[in-house]
Amino acid sequence: MARPEQVLLLEPQHELKFRGPFSDVVTTNLKLSNPTDRNVCFKVKTTAPRRYCVRPNSGIIDAGTSINVSVMLQPFDYDPNEKSKHKFMVQSMLAPPDMTDMEGVWKEAKPEELMDSKLRCVFEMPVENEKTHEHESNKVMSSSLLKSESSTLPAKSLSSTLDDGEVKKIMEECKRLQMEAQRLREENKQIREDDGLRMRKSNMMSSQHSSVGMKKEEGLSARTVALIALFFVLGVIVGKLVL
Repeated sequence: MARPEQVLLLEPQHELKFRGPFSDVVTTNLKLSNPTDRNVCFKVKTTAPRRYCVRPNSGIIDAGTSINVSVMLQPFDYDPNEKSKHKFMVQSMLAPPDMTDMEGVWKEAKPEELMDSKLRCVFEMPVENEKTHEHESNKVMSSSLLKSESSTLPAKSLSSTLDDGEVKKIMEECKRLQMEAQRLREENKQIREDDGLRMRKSNMMSSQHSSVGMKKEEGLSARTVALIALFFVLGVIVGKLVL
């Protein structure tokens, strides 16, 4: 037995188009309209369930109303040479008057009560010429904006673009650094003076020690000569007495 014709109106009817780039989630919409005077149950199925997120993927469309279904394609590496084989199917059936459990209704539905419509997926990338044109337009706009900004800026230092608080902080920091540098220079000068004073004292002390040693040596030499002379004189006198 042939299945009944789909009562829902689909927009688009035959294909879902997804426009890249596909480095992020790409969403397209599917509108389902119920022109009948009966409520209609629906389900949206796909041959690639891991690649898509569908909200809502099932529900009830009241008589004479419509809903929008968002179909979100997950990011992937797009290959222009590979044609998409993904497909979607919208399945529907007339809702029973006393329906309380929609899942139960789907399980108990007879094949001749089910209606379906199929759509194929189409992936499209922006045309390279359009991308290049947009890129060039953005460059021109950016350069013209920079030129206009530079021409309208007053001929002052960049500090004029800072607020007063930031300028004050910078000036205080410069002053503090200058004072720190001056203090370091004075400390360095004092250290050099102290080193020179210590070196002069050390030289003076060493010269004093050397002069004292020389005087002692001179004294010892004089006494030695005197003793030798005394012994010589005593020797002469003793020699004469012996003779």
